[in-house]
Amino acid sequence: NFSIFVQSVMEGPRPVVLSGPSGAGKSTLMKMLLRDYDGVFGFSVSHTTRDPRPGEVDGKDYHFSNREAMQEDIDDGKYIENAEFSGNLYGTSKSSVDDVRAKGLICILDVEIQGVRNIKETDLDPIYVSIQPPSIEILEKRLRDRNTETEESLQKRLEAARVDMELSNEPGVFDVLIVNDDLEEAYDKLQSVLIEEITKVQSTKKEKCNS
Repeated sequence: NFSIFVQSVMEGPRPVVLSGPSGAGKSTLMKMLLRDYDGVFGFSVSHTTRDPRPGEVDGKDYHFSNREAMQEDIDDGKYIENAEFSGNLYGTSKSSVDDVRAKGLICILDVEIQGVRNIKETDLDPIYVSIQPPSIEILEKRLRDRNTETEESLQKRLEAARVDMELSNEPGVFDVLIVNDDLEEAYDKLQSVLIEEITKVQSTKKEKCNS
């Protein structure tokens, strides 16, 4: 039974790990994928202990949790990856990925660089994609234009981005690194990396409709 399970997981669509500093454009690119490929992707909703930002919805943008409950689940091995950033915990639970894969969808995981290393220790076998800004200066301008950060939290994000940009260039960490200088170009690159898996999901859906 176990070998049948492994085979069925391998035949299903591979998850996609999207990583990169805050402000690099991951969210925008994910929204474009979800818009253009309806019924192909499912978003793995991460857990976090940070407070919701204006307009964020619990269960849709994040599962907002308290530190005690989340730490307990991490200790129980219920997370594929987790990391601490700016004093808050972030993580991807196994159940949130399983929910998406059970529907035959490509699961998108939005993960910090620390989390990428954790996932490499698992048997998830995703496609690893890094979305990077053209430069730290452009990233700083994007973050300032958002107007959602205090100066202190902005500096923390920029420091984290410097580390992220350095680590993402190490060989073997990512399958592809996309510099988001021009949004449409970055999106074209992202689609070309994922098109094989997208086609698999679309053809499986057609088969089901025709049967």
